[in-house]
Amino acid sequence: MTEAELLERCLAEEPAAQKELYDRYKRAMYTLAYRITGNFEDANDVLQDAFVKVFRGLSGFRKESTLGAWIKTIVVRTAYSKLRKQKVWFDGIEQAELEGHYHIRTNPLDAEYIEKAILALPEGYRTVFVLVEIEGYGHKEVADMLGISEGTSKSQLFHAKRKLREALKNEL
Repeated sequence: MTEAELLERCLAEEPAAQKELYDRYKRAMYTLAYRITGNFEDANDVLQDAFVKVFRGLSGFRKESTLGAWIKTIVVRTAYSKLRKQKVWFDGIEQAELEGHYHIRTNPLDAEYIEKAILALPEGYRTVFVLVEIEGYGHKEVADMLGISEGTSKSQLFHAKRKLREALKNEL
């Protein structure tokens, strides 16, 4: 079934189509929610809340992006809202500290260890790192999604990379 057909059938509130939509996207969206929240229970809550929002708001989907991209945005916002309710604060730093640009080399490391290192980051750092480095959002998009400044997004990423480098360096 094509995305357009699936969307049409979901708008008609066909349970089989709604299940198909959920099944198509649940794994990727759960992974994203887990990477942002760093917690299995919170990721499950985010996934459930996000899909409730998806089904309630499906008639408002303007088809300016793919359905998956639209769902991803809802999951990101839902996960961030959950973190905000848990009082996650983003640390700001001076712009001068952002001058260095660092890359994390991952060749000799096992993916599971990298995932654990990412999950060990403070929540603000982890959220921005996941959105920029894993999901591919730009700092402006992240700032808009999270209600923070672009500079704060950049600083969070800078500090996240620094902490990851330290963790990965210790592993090597």
